[in-house]
Amino acid sequence: MERGPVKVLLIDDDPFFLNLLADVFADSGYSVVTATNGIEGVRAYLDNDPEIVISDLIMPRMGGVSTCIEISRLAGGKEPIIILLTSMFHGEPHEHETSEMGAKIHIPKSTKPLNIVVVVEQLLARRRAAGLAC
Repeated sequence: MERGPVKVLLIDDDPFFLNLLADVFADSGYSVVTATNGIEGVRAYLDNDPEIVISDLIMPRMGGVSTCIEISRLAGGKEPIIILLTSMFHGEPHEHETSEMGAKIHIPKSTKPLNIVVVVEQLLARRRAAGLAC
C-alpha cells in the first residue's frame, strides 16, 4: 500500500517565517498544515494527525512548551516527531534523550529552512528504520 506525502504541522506566530517554512516543506514534497498559535496548533493536530509537528517556542495564547506537551498527551502511544524551534540558543540542532520543554528535538530558529527539512528527513528515516527493526 502506497503512502501519501508525509504531513507536517508548522506552528508559529511569525507569518513570514511560517510561510517561508511552509513553502520549503511543500516544495520538498510534504503535505503542510499551519497554525499561528498553540491553541490553533493543538486543534490542527487533532484535525490532521500529522507525523511531524514543528512549533515555535514563544507564541501568544499558548506557548510552544504547553503546545508540545498537550500534543504529546493527546497523541497517546502514536506520538508524532515533535520539534521545538527556539531563538533561545544557537548552534546545531540538538536531540535530547527525554523530552525537554515538550520536545526531544530543539532547533535554533536561525537554522536555514532547508536544513530543517533535512533534519526532519533524517528523523523520519530513523523512525522508519526502528519500526522495521521491531
